[in-house]
Amino acid sequence: MDFNQTLIIAVDFDGTIVEDAYPKIGKPKLFAFETLKKLQEEGHRLILWTYRCGDRLNEAVTFCENNGVVFYAVNSSFSEEEYSSKISRKIHADLFIDDRNIGGFIGWGEVYQMLTNTKPNLPIKKKGFFSFFKQ
Repeated sequence: MDFNQTLIIAVDFDGTIVEDAYPKIGKPKLFAFETLKKLQEEGHRLILWTYRCGDRLNEAVTFCENNGVVFYAVNSSFSEEEYSSKISRKIHADLFIDDRNIGGFIGWGEVYQMLTNTKPNLPIKKKGFFSFFKQ
């Protein structure tokens, strides 16, 4: 996939943007809002894709707006689409960012690095038994 193009990115809320505290709203994950805003500045379309509905969904949307992120759509492929409980909530997106991925959520720093093809700024690998960092 060419990450230099404009992407439609579906992002989960609980456990991904914020720590999982459902039905309450957890603390924001490290770099979550900074990364989401940067992705929007780069022209990517963000969709909030969450299990939440009704008042709980409205609380999540408002929380994100108060933290500077307004989504292109919420639980739908585009803003004009109306969700009905009689149809699937499967949406169209190029990427899905979710804490329920195989292996769990990798963190917002890693997500951004993967999307922008930048390398992490890690310490140089030490030789020997106690090598903790990758090059």
